[in-house]
Amino acid sequence: MSEQRFEGAPLDNSGAMTYGDYLDLDRVLGAQHTRSGDHNEMLFIVQHQTSELWIKLMLHELRAARERIREDDLAPAFKMLARVSKIMEQLVHAWDVLATLTPSEYSTLRPHLGSSSGFQSFQYRELEFILGNKNAAMVRAHAHRPELQAQVAAALAEPSLYDEAIRLLARNGFALEPIQIERDWRAPRPHSDLLQAAWLRIYREPAGHWDFYQLAEEFVDLEDAFRQWRFRHVTTVERVIGFKPGTGGTNGVSYLRKMLDVVLFPELWKVRTDL
Repeated sequence: MSEQRFEGAPLDNSGAMTYGDYLDLDRVLGAQHTRSGDHNEMLFIVQHQTSELWIKLMLHELRAARERIREDDLAPAFKMLARVSKIMEQLVHAWDVLATLTPSEYSTLRPHLGSSSGFQSFQYRELEFILGNKNAAMVRAHAHRPELQAQVAAALAEPSLYDEAIRLLARNGFALEPIQIERDWRAPRPHSDLLQAAWLRIYREPAGHWDFYQLAEEFVDLEDAFRQWRFRHVTTVERVIGFKPGTGGTNGVSYLRKMLDVVLFPELWKVRTDL
C-alpha cells in the first residue's frame, strides 16, 4: 500500500471536492442545536430534520411527475410516483425509531420545544396541497414568514397531481364536468360521478387504457403509503404523549385521527366497489 493511497483511493484530498464538500456536511451536521441538555433530544431533532429532507425529495418528485402528466408523458411519471411511495415507506419505518422515546423521556425535553410543531411545517403543507388536500386556512399559519406564506399560497393555487390526471383524461376523450377541468384550484375539488365512471371504464378495459390504468394504480399505491404514514404518526404520538394537546396548539391525537379520514383520490377508491 502506498502511503498516499488506500485500495487505490487517494488519502490526500487537498484541492479536490470531497464527500463532505459535495453534501455540505459541515452545515447539515452542524444544524442540530439541542436546548434541553437531555440525551434524547438529539433523536427528536434528527428524526424531524430527516423527515423534512425526505419531504423535500417527495415534493421534487411530485412536481416533476405533475409536469410530465401535464405534458402527456406518463412513463417518467410512473417512476417518480413509485419513488415517492417508497419514500413514504421509509418515513413509516422512521416512526419506529421515534417510538423508542418513552413518555418520561419526552416530558423532559418537551418544555424546551416552545410552540414549535410539525403542524407548522410549510413543506408538509405543500405536500398536502399537491396531493389534493386543499385548505386555504392553512396558508395563514405561515404569516409570520411572508416569503414562506407566499410559497405555500402559490402551492395552494396550483392544480394538484390528481387535477392534472383528470385533465389528462379529458384530453383523451373521457367526458367530465367542466369544473373538473378548469376552476379555482385553491378550493377543494368536488366529487365527480363522471370521473368515477371514467376510472371504471379504465379498470374494466385495462388493455385498451394501459397507461391510465397504471397511473391509477400508482395513485392508489401512493395514497396507501400516505395513509400508513399518517396512521403510524398518530399511533406514535399517542404512545409518547397520550391525549395531551400538541405543542402547536392542536388537539393532538384527536386532530391526527381526523386526518386519517381524508381521502386524496376518492373516485379511485369508490370504483373498486363498482367493479
